[in-house]
This record gives sequence, structure tokens and C-alpha cells, in this order.
Amino acid sequence: MSDARPAVLVTGGAKRIGAAIARAFGHAGWHVVIHYGTSREDAAALADSLFSAETVQCDLEDDAATAQMITDLSARLSDWAALVNCAAIFEADDVTFLDPGTNARTMQINARTPALMAQAYLRSARAVAGRRVIQITDQKIANPNPDFFSYTMSKHALASTVPMLAMGAARPDDRVYALAPGAILASHDQREEETEISHRMNLLKRKTGQDEVAQAALFLAQGHLASGQTLYCDSGQHLLSQPRDVIYLAREERHA
Repeated sequence: MSDARPAVLVTGGAKRIGAAIARAFGHAGWHVVIHYGTSREDAAALADSLFSAETVQCDLEDDAATAQMITDLSARLSDWAALVNCAAIFEADDVTFLDPGTNARTMQINARTPALMAQAYLRSARAVAGRRVIQITDQKIANPNPDFFSYTMSKHALASTVPMLAMGAARPDDRVYALAPGAILASHDQREEETEISHRMNLLKRKTGQDEVAQAALFLAQGHLASGQTLYCDSGQHLLSQPRDVIYLAREERHA
């Protein structure tokens, strides 16, 4: 790693949108720290494909291990310019029944851990020109529905931390943002034909690519927006009122 390169930690960076974000930062000249939970081989392969990258394993349900990861990286990264909290779990429950186990895991990984990581990062990380926290939320924070109840609850909780962290934990040259994607990749139990339908259920009737989300994260890392803001990357999905998750809306449309 060259000390001239700004560093970014991407949680959940081995797969899916996290990998797209990690790849975009790497191609833009950053040193990328790719966090993974169990996807060691995917993380290593991605790191090998980038000019300056490394991997770090951590169980995001373990507060102590997460805190230690932030401490260790803060001690050795001289220009840790961005933290992108992308790791999340997406398990089904709905508004009629909150499954205690699902809720506990989801709230921990999707909300509590990224909030604690942001606090620790803003306390201890060193950066040459200000630090950037980018919390990956979801367009559901503006367009909620009764499905995936614990997941949606967790993303609302995470979104609420962004303006508070911006107001109370950051220095004047720091920025704290939320990046809210819409339907980007196949999720849960979707079939390919259902994905094609669901990903166009937005104002522009187009599929939003994961590379668009990655480029949005890069834009936020430049700090041009005022701290505390949310950037939606969803082709206008958050401006709609959808009564169910698009997984089920697409399924209903396909069988209609």
C-alpha cells in the first residue's frame, strides 16, 4: 500500500453491491480494505484484481471484534478517508409478525454495528483532507411497505443516525452521508424473470445498475454535498408509493 493513496473500508465488500463499490474505489486510485464475514475466497479474488487492496475478516454481530477492527485500521492507515458500511442481511418477516431472531440479527448488522463503526471511525481515524462516512440505506426509508419488516426497520434506524452523526460526532471537514439504492440485484428468492420486472418498477422504468451505486459512493467520498444528506440511487423508486416489496409486486404481475 502506498501512503499517497487514500484508504476506504467497505463492509460486505466481497460480493454484490459491496464488491462493485470496492472495485470502483480501487479503479479510482484508492487503497481498498475489503471486509468480509464468510466470503474469504471472493474477498481475496477481488483484492488480487485491484492495484492496492487488502482483506479483513470480522463478524459484525461481535461488538468487540468490530471495535478492534476499527482500532487496528486506525493505527496503521495514515489517510483513512472513507468508511462505506454496505454489509447487510435481508431476511423475510412482515408487519404481522416480528420474528425475534431475525429482528435481533438484522438490527445488529444493519443498524447498530454501522452506527458503532461510524462513531469509532470518527473518533480515531486519520485522514489528510477530512473523513467520509457513507451508510448504505435503502429507498424503503422514503417508500415503505409491510414486507421485510425487520430489514426496513433497521434501515430506518440506520438512516436516522446520519444527521445525528453529522451534527454531533464529526469535525468541520468530515462528512456523514446516507446512500439509498433501490432494487439493484436479484434478492431473496427471486427468479430471473421476476427480477427483470421488479427492477423497472420505478419512475424511469429502467434498471439501476450496481455500478451507478458505486459511482454515487465515489461522488459522496469527495464530500461535495453538505453533511447529513441522503442520496437516492433508484431511478425514482423512492418517489412512488408501493404497497408491497417489488419482489412480490413483480410476482403478482407475472402471474396476472
